[in-house]
Amino acid sequence: MDTFVAKNEQDTIDFAEKFAKKLKVGDIIVLSGELGSGKTKFVQGVLKHFGLENEISSPTFTIVNEYNAGEINIYHFDVYRLEDSDEFYAMGGDELFSTGICLIEWGEMIEDILPKPYTKITFSKNDDDVNYRELKIETIE
Repeated sequence: MDTFVAKNEQDTIDFAEKFAKKLKVGDIIVLSGELGSGKTKFVQGVLKHFGLENEISSPTFTIVNEYNAGEINIYHFDVYRLEDSDEFYAMGGDELFSTGICLIEWGEMIEDILPKPYTKITFSKNDDDVNYRELKIETIE
């Protein structure tokens, strides 16, 4: 497991932009952590790498936003409002796993159906410093 410490939002965006350099079609990234912990900022950094930094919007109510980066589709999921994995199947979300890069906020809610391997990034806040974030990166096999 690797750990990255962000001292502000820009650190999270910059880290995600560098992280995105190695992403390819079929990669699944689960973004886990409480509200306001930096998950969407991370997605912003990934999109920045692909030249889409001005495109981001939260998929909280739509469940998934699709971004086209030329040869690569990026799917940004927010599964917070889903009851369970069956709901994800019913909306056809699993059909997108192999057709692009999937960034899944609150993805721990559907981990039971995710194809392995996938990357899980857990975001933690610090009560003493509102800008501090710790990102724990692990590969789930």
